[in-house]
Amino acid sequence: MTAETRLLSVEQQADNSRRAEAALVEQAKADPEAFGQLYERYVDKIYAYVFHRVNNQQEAEDLTARTFFRALSKLHTYEDRGLPFSAWLYRIAHNLVVNWHRDQSRRRFLSFDDLRLPGRKRNEPETVVEELEEHDELWQAIDRLPDDRRNLLLYKFGNHLSNIEIGDLLGKSEGAIKSLYFRTLAALRKDLQSMEQRAAVEIEESHEDND
Repeated sequence: MTAETRLLSVEQQADNSRRAEAALVEQAKADPEAFGQLYERYVDKIYAYVFHRVNNQQEAEDLTARTFFRALSKLHTYEDRGLPFSAWLYRIAHNLVVNWHRDQSRRRFLSFDDLRLPGRKRNEPETVVEELEEHDELWQAIDRLPDDRRNLLLYKFGNHLSNIEIGDLLGKSEGAIKSLYFRTLAALRKDLQSMEQRAAVEIEESHEDND
């Protein structure tokens, strides 16, 4: 058998496998029990994918179960658009993992001591993180950020993920995450400075009224 013949044979096998899988998916749409075959085929791979990203057996098992539950409940919406069924499953799992990290981050206290805003010195009296009452202002500023920037800070300081791990969750390169991080801190600092200026004006106006 020549190399070309072997290549054609492999391609034919892959095509036959795709056709068989597509037929099984269509069968599962009408017969939920047929979904069990798809589950057995992919459960270990989905679990490995999830566990690698959450590093917790119990959470990985739960998210894997939720992935297949959601896939089963949404199976009627699935359309074969040239990608394998597994790609659809991985997308569901990925979205659940992203949501899990976001929820975990919000449950934890943000490590403000690790957050360095450009142009700030820890010895300056206006340092955002040195007083407890200013934490609320920082959270308000973070909540006003676009979703990707807010999630970046939550992942970085809530879950202590690396730039590579954050990039994997946000679908960006490590370099893009670094750039986004510094732009985010700059925007955050500008917002906080505006809040401080407004507060200073309000205090001054209050003193004038009292006079």
